[in-house]
Amino acid sequence: MPLSDTIRQQVRARAKNYCEYCLSHQDYIMGRLQIDHVQPVAKGGSDDLDNLCLACELCNQYKWTKTDAVDPETGETMKIFHPRHQTWSEHFAWNQEGTHIVGLTAVGRATAIALQLNNPLAVVVRRNWVKAGWHPPSVDPIV
Repeated sequence: MPLSDTIRQQVRARAKNYCEYCLSHQDYIMGRLQIDHVQPVAKGGSDDLDNLCLACELCNQYKWTKTDAVDPETGETMKIFHPRHQTWSEHFAWNQEGTHIVGLTAVGRATAIALQLNNPLAVVVRRNWVKAGWHPPSVDPIV
């Protein structure tokens, strides 16, 4: 059953129109931010608000049904970052240029790899956003 417009509006408002994984803002991307199931429905996830977040098409596409990823530093399998239960700035930071997301923790590093948060397209776009003065966003704009 599709999500209601009310639920979609609640998710969008809670996220303040930011992708909750890479912090891309709706105003700066081509296409509409999508509703993502943090725990995918295919893996038993529900439509509860606590399991929904806002994601850009790239993050949503790379995440797909992933729930775990390997931390490249420790080799441990970690749960992917959960925007409802974890704080972005505790797991990620921007590099000095504001173009790359740096994983600060095992969860952050594993998520950055799994969702390809620094894929070449994202980095080029962020570089242009920085030049325009639109990026990086304030720390935890979603909080």
